[in-house]
Amino acid sequence: MTRTDDSDVPDYPARLRLDGRGVVVLGAGQGIGRQTAHALAQAGARVFAVDREPDLAKDIAAEVDGIAWAGDAGSRADVTRLWADVHERLGRAHAIVDIIGMSRYADLLSTTDEDWTWHQDIVLRHALLALQLGGAHLAAHGGGAITFVASVSGLTGAPMHAAYGAAKAGLISLVRSAAVELGPAGVRVNAVAPGVVWTPRVSAYLGEAGRAANAANAPLRDVALPADIAGPLLFLTSDLSRYVSGQTLTVDGAVGAKFPYPLPDMDAAPH
Repeated sequence: MTRTDDSDVPDYPARLRLDGRGVVVLGAGQGIGRQTAHALAQAGARVFAVDREPDLAKDIAAEVDGIAWAGDAGSRADVTRLWADVHERLGRAHAIVDIIGMSRYADLLSTTDEDWTWHQDIVLRHALLALQLGGAHLAAHGGGAITFVASVSGLTGAPMHAAYGAAKAGLISLVRSAAVELGPAGVRVNAVAPGVVWTPRVSAYLGEAGRAANAANAPLRDVALPADIAGPLLFLTSDLSRYVSGQTLTVDGAVGAKFPYPLPDMDAAPH
């Protein structure tokens, strides 16, 4: 203690630990999901690895000594089955991390009704079900944390991102509303909003030229790796963030912090 402060000092590293806690990871099969499953498991969590592809769910569960579960996180019937299985196999879950999301890039004037509906489903429907059914489970068992992967496309505009960005903006709004409604039950709800992340899917789409261009656009002169998103997801799941709720943490290498024109070559500038 000091002359004016006799408050307890917590064990901060211990607050990052998730020992004995069950965490349901939606979309665990690859990329950010796989790295997040490892991050949570290394912190002591029992990972319930969920993926639409049974083999991917089994692969990740085997890697982290977790539980594999296959099904459609956007189907109310499947998600009802999921939470029945969570209750049976874990007893209770303490947290949910939802990584699911994809984009079909198209300009606004060419976006079809089918494209629009597809984005609403792939970005929002599973989130709604996670909050309704998973949120009810957490609330009934004393609280917990729910964390989503949003996108900077929901915070700023980008060409070819209209439908995707609108859906991700909806997800960010849903996070705020859920945090307000579920907070009294001890459930925290947050999101991480990445920029470009070098996942298997993105790397196949952009190629090395795309990686170089996006790295040059970032003040950190790099693109994010899936592990760079798993770290913030671990933080928001842990007790280190026990008073953080209703927030979206941007993880974009400071791209959104700069003026929207190409950066000068700072390495060549005089110091």
